[in-house]
Formats: sequence, C-alpha cells, structure tokens
Amino acid sequence: MTSRTAVVTGGGTGIGRAIAQDLVARGLDVVITGRRADVLARVPGTRAVAFDATYPEAVEQALADLPGTVDVLVNNAGGAPDGDSSTLAGVRAAWLATYESNVISAVLVTTALTPRLADQARVVTIGSIAGRRGAGSYGAAKAAVEAWTADLARSLGPRGITANVVSPGYVEDTEFFGDAMTTTRRATLVAQTANGRAGTPADVAAVVGFLTSPEAGHVTGQVVPVNGGAHLGR
Repeated sequence: MTSRTAVVTGGGTGIGRAIAQDLVARGLDVVITGRRADVLARVPGTRAVAFDATYPEAVEQALADLPGTVDVLVNNAGGAPDGDSSTLAGVRAAWLATYESNVISAVLVTTALTPRLADQARVVTIGSIAGRRGAGSYGAAKAAVEAWTADLARSLGPRGITANVVSPGYVEDTEFFGDAMTTTRRATLVAQTANGRAGTPADVAAVVGFLTSPEAGHVTGQVVPVNGGAHLGR
C-alpha cells in the first residue's frame, strides 16, 4: 500500500513540529516548510522545503520541490508579527503583516496545491481561540481563517476532500509568546481552563492527526477547539 503524503507549513518548531512528527508516527511521508532551513533540518523523519509562504513567487518556485500528490495539507504557518502602533502607518503595516502571516500564507499554499490534492485528501488550518475571543489583528486574522475554511470545505467537498480549523487556546513550548509570557499571565490563562493546565503541542497534534485520518471523512467545515475548556465552541 502506498504511503500517504503530508505537507505541513511552519513545521520547524512548536505546534507545527509536533504535528509533523505525529504524522510521521502515523506512517505518512511528511514534507515540512518554513522560512528557516536550519530549523527545518532539525526535525527528524521529514523532508524540508524552505520558503516564505506569504510571497506568491516563493510558493511558485517551491512547487518543484513539493510532492506531486498531497493527501494531507496542514496550514500551520502563522504568528503575531511585532509592529509599531505609535503611528497609523505602523498600525497598517502591523495588521497587514499579521494578515499575510496567518491568512495569505494558508490561502497561497492551499491554492497552489489544490490541483495536487488527492481525492479524499484532508486540509487542516491552525486557527486560535483569539478568533472567537478577540486579540487585535491576530484575532481578526484567525477569524478570517475560519470564514475562508467554510468556503474551502464547500468547494473541495465534491472530491471527498475535507477542510477544517483546529483552534488552540494557550499552548506552552512554542515560540509564539517569545519573552512576553509572565508568570502572572500564564496563571491567568491556565485558570481559564476547565482542566487546570496549559495546552501542549502534542494536544493539538493529536486532534490534527484524527482530522487528517481516513476515518474523519464526514467532518468538514468545522472549527475544533483545543483549549481545555477556556472557551466553549458552541
């Protein structure tokens, strides 16, 4: 039986790395992408293709190195770029950078790979609790991911392809917060959960693993929270 092939964007660290390694453990051939070739090279069991997914030209050039057939696509690349909010020009630049990082990257890669998606393929995009609770430009971008995924599920559905969002809450052991996570802020975020703990990249990877499995063929167009009950998806 031929192995299924997966592409995971932003697969070098944190949640993306955990997803990539989970898919490898499930027997998939996994290609990871990201901007930093040296970081990607440190993820065992995967093949790396380095490019910036926010630029159409970079995505087009990378196509020669990406799989000809894709069974699983995980759009994990994203983040909250720093910006100068002291001027309107700075606010505009920060919002556009966040939108490009979280939305445009997913749209470009998915659009480029749609002709290569196998029938019954799985597309999962990583959202955030911020898309429902709000968090400035980052929350707005993740809300846009949800709206786009709803359309994607409809357009790809006739081919048996599913498209879903996995929406984490606070997850430790990632680069997302940098040095901004204080002990007080962490305690506040953990206190909001029902199970009294922070999430881990493995928690998110496990849900992605199910949604990308053959058994998840009737789950599509959904936003699946992974937040310990900090926000109820209803």
